[in-house]
Amino acid sequence: MEMVLPNRLHKGDKVGVIAPASPPNIDQLNKAIPFLESLGLEVVIADHVEDVHGYLAGTDEERLADVHDMFARPDIKGIFCAGGGYGTGRIADKIDYELIRKNPKIFWGYSDITYLHTAIRQKTGLVTFHGPMLSSDIGKDDFHDESKTMFHQLFFSQPLTYNESLAPLTVIAEGEGRGELTGGNLSLLVSTLGTPFEVDTKGKLLLIEDIDEEPYRIDGMLNQLRLSGKFHDAAGIVVGDFMNAEPSKRKASLSLSQVLKDYLSGLAKPVVAGFKIGHCQPHFAIPLGVEAELSSNGTLKISPGVK
Repeated sequence: MEMVLPNRLHKGDKVGVIAPASPPNIDQLNKAIPFLESLGLEVVIADHVEDVHGYLAGTDEERLADVHDMFARPDIKGIFCAGGGYGTGRIADKIDYELIRKNPKIFWGYSDITYLHTAIRQKTGLVTFHGPMLSSDIGKDDFHDESKTMFHQLFFSQPLTYNESLAPLTVIAEGEGRGELTGGNLSLLVSTLGTPFEVDTKGKLLLIEDIDEEPYRIDGMLNQLRLSGKFHDAAGIVVGDFMNAEPSKRKASLSLSQVLKDYLSGLAKPVVAGFKIGHCQPHFAIPLGVEAELSSNGTLKISPGVK
């Protein structure tokens, strides 16, 4: 699939907000909107963002309608997800990917949005963005200044370089690797296996991150990726943040670092852990689908995500 870069944003552009997964915290969403406005953007809230259907932000049909509407509208130049939770996998097979292919634009989110990142990129080639969301991140009091600066990449075609200036990195396996950057939330990536949206890692740099998963659960998901050949196929592994990866159900447990070492240290490719990418602050936002280079000297170089 040929890579498609979305157009960069300009001050005065309209951007849409959707909730394709769980219901967002509306108070935090309202606190977050002024941040987008401070970037010079006009914010348009999709019709069903405040809808609640159990643990979903509206029915599948309503959430799908918001996705389609925001991609179809020519006045909307970018789409930001209000939050994650659960639900994007339920609509992935109903999305009109031809509509997205004909109307490429910035699409931003993470966590449960990983399913849409994977599906959209593999069906259309569109580069999408793994970054902090309005309700679950921007609208909270601890939203980090460094996280705010990551939105600047949407206005300028500039490469990104991640090094140890943000946080220490740990080399699990030595090497140099280059390829398309793919991946996201580990549990969502595993949930694509065996579906038409199964994550493709062949020759790519695979990002993994997660939250509130015990080491034994992470062990099981890494084993599933191993047995399905996803680590073998990858050019390198970028290990993002694994917040609250502590044992609670089991008193005796391996540590997260032991689990990662068991599955990733023997790979003949670069594996580096500690990236502040995921459910963390600061959150280093990145484009998915662009060329990137990972080195065990502690750097991740990423090509621009907009044109």
